[in-house]
Amino acid sequence: MVGSIMEVVSNEYSNGSVQACNGSEEKLDDLRSLVGKADGDPLRIVSVGAGAWGSVFAALLQDTFGQFRDKVQIRIWRRPGKTVDRATAKHLFEVINSREDVLRRLIRRCAYLKYVEARLGDRTLLADEILKDGFCLNMIDTPLCPLKVVTNLQEAVWDADIVVNGLPSTETREIFEEISKYWKERITVPVIISLAKGIEAALEPVPHIITPTKMINQATGVPMENILYLGGPNIAAEIYNKEYANARICGADKWRKPLAKFLRQPHFIVWDNSDLVTHEVMGGLKNVYAIGAGMVAALTNESATSKSVYFAHCTSEMIFITHLLAEGPEKLAGPLLADTYVTLLKGRNAWYGQMLAKGELSPDMGDSISGKGMIQGVSAVEAFFELLSHSSLNVLHPEENKPVAPVELCPILKTLYKILISREHSSSEAILQALRDENQNDPRERIEIAQSHAFYMPSLLGQS
Repeated sequence: MVGSIMEVVSNEYSNGSVQACNGSEEKLDDLRSLVGKADGDPLRIVSVGAGAWGSVFAALLQDTFGQFRDKVQIRIWRRPGKTVDRATAKHLFEVINSREDVLRRLIRRCAYLKYVEARLGDRTLLADEILKDGFCLNMIDTPLCPLKVVTNLQEAVWDADIVVNGLPSTETREIFEEISKYWKERITVPVIISLAKGIEAALEPVPHIITPTKMINQATGVPMENILYLGGPNIAAEIYNKEYANARICGADKWRKPLAKFLRQPHFIVWDNSDLVTHEVMGGLKNVYAIGAGMVAALTNESATSKSVYFAHCTSEMIFITHLLAEGPEKLAGPLLADTYVTLLKGRNAWYGQMLAKGELSPDMGDSISGKGMIQGVSAVEAFFELLSHSSLNVLHPEENKPVAPVELCPILKTLYKILISREHSSSEAILQALRDENQNDPRERIEIAQSHAFYMPSLLGQS
């Protein structure tokens, strides 16, 4: 039954277990008090979108706070009806049988038989159906705890106190415009935590970018002080398997510090930061350059030298772009640099770049890949290129002393656009040529230009 609560009934196993309190109830009580919840009225948290990170985020909350059922309700929304192909069903069956804890849990819940039938081809599983049992379609190899799944968006969000945006940036505006219809009669204002990484480019009335938090603000009217971004150097499956990780929640003072405390766990440290713009833009940029990193790794047989050259150039472009957007952006160091590093090293965007370079995928196949979900770097490449190639944003070229579009100082971004979007380059090999261009400036020079603040353009964020 959609929306039924899937309880964790034993603490015998590591994944999906009810954790010891460890101050969890106190943290929950503090947040409930801040939100203004009365006794007997649970704090309602819903994750919208069931990709890898959105599902893991919901599962972490369920593992930590799900035992306090009278104080909190944690749910996840995903679209109904998506089928699980037989190859995936076979693999899922192997995963189940390789994990004694998962196998016992399914048998105890009388849920094992349907996976046997799917393995034999006698039944078709649905993505929302397996998510209730703790299996995210984009991350089959990492079983999660059982989750309460809702497939009706109105039911999921209409009375939610905290909404987690686990959607791709390309779907954020559309879904939150629909959500806004269900919030017209609301008295209280929800808090929204966005996990999305990516941007939209708008060219009217002047060229500017729209980040996911801004999309949500425009779609719903929820004030920006109630919308936060959470990101960090992490891989979803590794976080759920309790590898030590950290993240930052960025936004206004009122909510970011209490939410950082609420979300912090022994293996998942959450810091808070006021620089929403830099972190959110970097979240989109790192996916752009991760695709190129994957290409370079595959084309050079994982050459450490080639990857380091690429890293130097791509980070200098990222610094240049963020200094166009913010007058004093946080430096690409510490957690921001670590987030970039891990995304270039491992993740779906880097994997996608590798598959393109190996010829196992092509841009014509689109950016939604079975078993991986949305490759968000592709749309971000297009958005950043369109924005930075607009003639109204021309800057003075430091050596040629003539006006050029900002994208002309970002050769890797240009090359990725020509490979992925315009298809001017038929081979990923072009990314290596971008690195080997003898006329390319020292990356240090691009950073110095950026840090001079000469090119800062507040209009790019829709500011006057």
